[in-house]
Amino acid sequence: MKEYISATTADLDTVYEIVQNSIKSTYPKYYPNEVVDFFCCLHSKENILRDIEDNLVGILVINGKCVGTGCHKDNHITRVYVEPEYQGKGYGTYIMDRLEEYIAKKASTAVLDASLPASHLYFSRGYKTVEHCKYQVENNVILVYEVMEKNLTQNVTDIDYNGKIFVPLTNSENGEVDGNTVFHYHQSGFDFTADYSGGEIKTGYMVGKVNKAGELDFFYVHLNIDDDIRVGKCHSIPVIKDNGIIELHEKWQWFNGDCSSGESVVIEQVGD
Repeated sequence: MKEYISATTADLDTVYEIVQNSIKSTYPKYYPNEVVDFFCCLHSKENILRDIEDNLVGILVINGKCVGTGCHKDNHITRVYVEPEYQGKGYGTYIMDRLEEYIAKKASTAVLDASLPASHLYFSRGYKTVEHCKYQVENNVILVYEVMEKNLTQNVTDIDYNGKIFVPLTNSENGEVDGNTVFHYHQSGFDFTADYSGGEIKTGYMVGKVNKAGELDFFYVHLNIDDDIRVGKCHSIPVIKDNGIIELHEKWQWFNGDCSSGESVVIEQVGD
């Protein structure tokens, strides 16, 4: 069972430990010790408690255990962390989805300060850098981070595919994509496009529509490693797994060659 709920003062120690554990596990790979210490102090118990009392902090609970946390004030997202042992399971993505849903009820954009470990992940969600920032910490060490912004008005469907990456999980024998093929999805309103390559595919492109429920109808065309141009159509139905990751169950048909039909499953590729 998975739920994202408001944190209470009784959750203070748990939230603090998740934040501190994540910082100390990840940030030393990207920042000097002075910057790591700065983040640890920034997310002190006192600051977290203040945000909890202002009802700004949420926690992600999986089967009764708190594994992640997020915070937002107005349209500013901050303090999104997942316990290190639970990272890489889509939980950070799930927390971001919930935070953006809350913000979208009152604002058209979401803003956040992105550290080096997280900036590429936010970029994949559709965030754009609006400012490059530097901040001097102890011993004249410079902290570098980015202010990023995302337009939430495009989230008119139950699932926003913009910036998401998918890889094949299964495919019929008459299909040409495989586990080495990577799909980069783009969405604007109900309009959908994607580009893909890898494995037997040199380069490919998809264009179509997304309905309110997140189902996709699109045409695809690609050039394979034999220099054959292949064209077809596909209907794709999303299935949301318990960890928040999206699987797309697809039925497709070629328009050339033997004009055969097939089925495939692609799965969202995420990280924390």
